[in-house]
Amino acid sequence: MTLVPDPPASLPRFPRDFLWGVSTSAAQIEGAVAEGGRGRSSWDVFAAESGRIKDGSDARVATDHYHRYPEDVALLKGLGVRAYRFSVAWPRVVPDGAGEVNAAGLDFYDRLVDALLAAGVEPVPTLFHWDTPQALEEGGGWLRRETAEAFAGYADVVAARLGDRVGRWITLNEPAELTLLGYGVGQHAPGRQLLFDALPAAHHQLLGHGLAVQALRARGARSIGIANSHGPTWAASGSEADRSAADLYDLLLNRLFAEPLLLGRYPGAELGFDVADLMPGPVAEDLKVISGPLDWYGINYYQPTRVGAPTESGGAAPAEFAGIALPPELPFAPREIEGYPRTDFGWPVVPEALTELLVSFRERYGDRLPPLVITENGCSYEGTEDEERIAFLDGHLRALHAAMAAGVDVRGYFVWSLMDNFEWAEGYARRFGLVHIDYETLARTPKASYRWLRDVLREQERG
Repeated sequence: MTLVPDPPASLPRFPRDFLWGVSTSAAQIEGAVAEGGRGRSSWDVFAAESGRIKDGSDARVATDHYHRYPEDVALLKGLGVRAYRFSVAWPRVVPDGAGEVNAAGLDFYDRLVDALLAAGVEPVPTLFHWDTPQALEEGGGWLRRETAEAFAGYADVVAARLGDRVGRWITLNEPAELTLLGYGVGQHAPGRQLLFDALPAAHHQLLGHGLAVQALRARGARSIGIANSHGPTWAASGSEADRSAADLYDLLLNRLFAEPLLLGRYPGAELGFDVADLMPGPVAEDLKVISGPLDWYGINYYQPTRVGAPTESGGAAPAEFAGIALPPELPFAPREIEGYPRTDFGWPVVPEALTELLVSFRERYGDRLPPLVITENGCSYEGTEDEERIAFLDGHLRALHAAMAAGVDVRGYFVWSLMDNFEWAEGYARRFGLVHIDYETLARTPKASYRWLRDVLREQERG
């Protein structure tokens, strides 16, 4: 049974200038995939392939945010958040990824930004949230250096149009997941199964980030970050094999995407190899671009992962873990985390792991770590009662405050997500929203968690 959290007034007090927000992404909510001059994305093509999406759906309509954005902006205003993290659809702005710019696509984001500002909500655009233009994907996508260069050109186009009103920018969302799920094991678009040969996609996304930072700076951007996914990695046991497997998993899912940005180098030397040797191009020169200064560093946190060695004594990888079918040849095996409640997605709810993660980042990176922002944190529950989501958010806000009390510099927190949406390969079966979407009528109905967060923000403002 889920315990009802204490009233919002009992939550610890956050700083007056703390940035409260919610997040979405274009591919999951916009719909209108063939309107306004938008080109095809890798996800359009992937979802059209039989068997790719578990419920057989696609995002051609999604929540129809493209047409209903005024209604969604009104929901943001009613919620009382200070900021809204959305993504700009690359194929809506530059349909082929490079070359001709679609003015109608830019016009849509013009209207959205203006509506947000009129509602007193800061727009925080993410330039890339996995929807690679299909024309680029057909040429190799993020496996090719040219995609990073095209991304920088697209970033310049968006900044030229929106930069007079947008102060805070995010370059990429979760390059680790695109590398692993999209190019490594084929669970997400573009559906490649390259395993460790997917590593060039990691390097080129990081290079694209660095080049986009340069383009944004040239347009006068003053506040730039990235949204990387991170979570603590726990060894399944104290055995040397399990600890080594956990170290490798941590390197691939956490350090591989943090250390080039924060330290200007790839990890791996302490494990007997250098990831830089596996990357394409002039890696040393690229790392100088990748590690350009950030104003803040975004962390998407959902859960920790327990990892062991894939041996008879240590146990083999399950056929499916957290919705992801894992190939047996991987040198590590995620294990179940027992003793914690689970979301309807099967993810363990471990708020204290957020504290652990943030403190470990401060300890690992020290003065090289810029201020942090939690750019995503949320949970999937399908039931009509919303007590579990409220308990999740309450617990994670307390865990976040504990990390701040321990000296971690955290400047903001964004809930995933404003509304139920197209949850990638899961289709519409997972509901992460504060606002319920009726997928037949597209009616928006605020959930109890929406009202709870609204009351939290009002109480924080009184402080």
